[in-house]
Amino acid sequence: MTRPSITVILSCLFMIYILNDLWSLARLFIPPKCSDDSSNTCLESYLTSKPTLQLFLYTSSNVNIKNLNLIYHNKGFDYTQPFNKVLEINLPKETTQNGSLVLTVALLDKIHTLKKNWDELKFLDNAAVERIYITKYAKPQAKTFNLLGSDKEKSNTKEENVKPVTHLKSKVKFNVFADDVKLSTKELPPELVRLIRLNKQNKYLPILQYNFLESRLDDLVLITPKTTSLNVTFSYAPIGIGKLRLLLHLEQSMKQLYNLGFTEKDVDSVKDLFAESNLYVLCLTVLIGGVHLLFDILAFKNDVSFWRNKKSLAGLSPRSVLWRSFSHAVIFLYLLDENTSLLVLIPSAIGTLIEFWKATKIFKISFKLGFPCIKFTLKANNDDERITYKYDAECMKYLSYVLYPLCICGAVYSLLYEPHKGWYSWTINSMVNGVYAFGFIFMLPQLFVNYRLKSVSALPWRAFMYKAFNTFIDDIFAFIITMPTAHRVACFRDDIIFIIYLYQRWLYPIDYSRVDDPDVQALGPQKPKEIEDKKKQE
Repeated sequence: MTRPSITVILSCLFMIYILNDLWSLARLFIPPKCSDDSSNTCLESYLTSKPTLQLFLYTSSNVNIKNLNLIYHNKGFDYTQPFNKVLEINLPKETTQNGSLVLTVALLDKIHTLKKNWDELKFLDNAAVERIYITKYAKPQAKTFNLLGSDKEKSNTKEENVKPVTHLKSKVKFNVFADDVKLSTKELPPELVRLIRLNKQNKYLPILQYNFLESRLDDLVLITPKTTSLNVTFSYAPIGIGKLRLLLHLEQSMKQLYNLGFTEKDVDSVKDLFAESNLYVLCLTVLIGGVHLLFDILAFKNDVSFWRNKKSLAGLSPRSVLWRSFSHAVIFLYLLDENTSLLVLIPSAIGTLIEFWKATKIFKISFKLGFPCIKFTLKANNDDERITYKYDAECMKYLSYVLYPLCICGAVYSLLYEPHKGWYSWTINSMVNGVYAFGFIFMLPQLFVNYRLKSVSALPWRAFMYKAFNTFIDDIFAFIITMPTAHRVACFRDDIIFIIYLYQRWLYPIDYSRVDDPDVQALGPQKPKEIEDKKKQE
């Protein structure tokens, strides 16, 4: 009986960890049970009596300002029904001068009249109040312009101030905990303790909570000194105990991400993963994300192991390896220029380093003055490698007739008709568009070499299969994680190439009579009769 490898053991432990996280996530959605006894008290919700409520929305330029400006009043607020309301907000002078703006949400009994003073509002009985900052300090987005346009157009697009300035959140969503759930004073969830307020009847008041997951960077609107008013979409929806607890846990987790050095862009991408609060969707997202991370690690590990132990490069397309190195570097620079999330950027950086290392196994790299400053020279150690390089060069000769004109035409079209942040941005965008649009063409030489040699045994199939699984998982994440559209489309392009590779794997089985076949070499020394028997079995 063979012992499991370290890789299998670590993979099992990792999956156990993921399953434990799924169970912890599911427990948030299980309503707590409460039974009255001598040592415990059950708190009922004030909403159990179905009271008639009023909804008030106020604004103020600061939390310390006592006088509030009423912007919306709903006399018969039905807290069980969601709604959307677009309101025009007049901005105070303090806000337009790089100040802040605070939204005060108040749920009051029908017996209460309009209150415009904060001191009166916060001490009312049966009143639920929440204060939300609806402005945010952020750097203005880099402006784009036509590189061949007039100097006047370029000068108008120069950033005068790159410091963070006040932006208004154009979409604001808040929730009310509307479940008829009894809460135990003995086993009260710790994240709810600070939100529980009791009235004179010892019932907990409605819990108002700002839904920060619905606030995105794309929804921020720049406020200038000339801005007098802006439209804001206010949304409301009732929330269950599971979604409320999840929202509170995520709020604390996001703060920890900031402490670890994650940017607003990275946190915004994480919000995309949890914006859909359906339990089954969340569990599926966490599970798929865990499997994707595991396959990424296993693919990197097996790919490095394959190339480190590789002695003969026969059957491997050198230009495909060189192209992958170049394309990974271009994609990494493009994602960096687009301020893409670290969730996408870090795996891209690791993949780029591995691809450049693999290129050094096939090419002799030398540096010199002039253009090009880097020279790649093929290492051909035997006749099998020379035959492989011959087929590879033959394929690239015909592909270059199509590839180069298309890339040049695409770059010229982008220069003439599309705006860019600068010449560097145009260069990176032109190259990455060529990579995304025609990158699959550079995967064809390996397919052509496989066809001419009638063998796929030289490929790192274990690492290849991990990457294939991850490609199909990427198809799902392409609609979940925020990423450039070109990068999203490229995920589906790779599916076609992987399917062709799998077809070649089926079409060209292992030939046990070939001593140069790596799969045959892996079997070790065998007698001719044993090889012949295996060949008959095939």
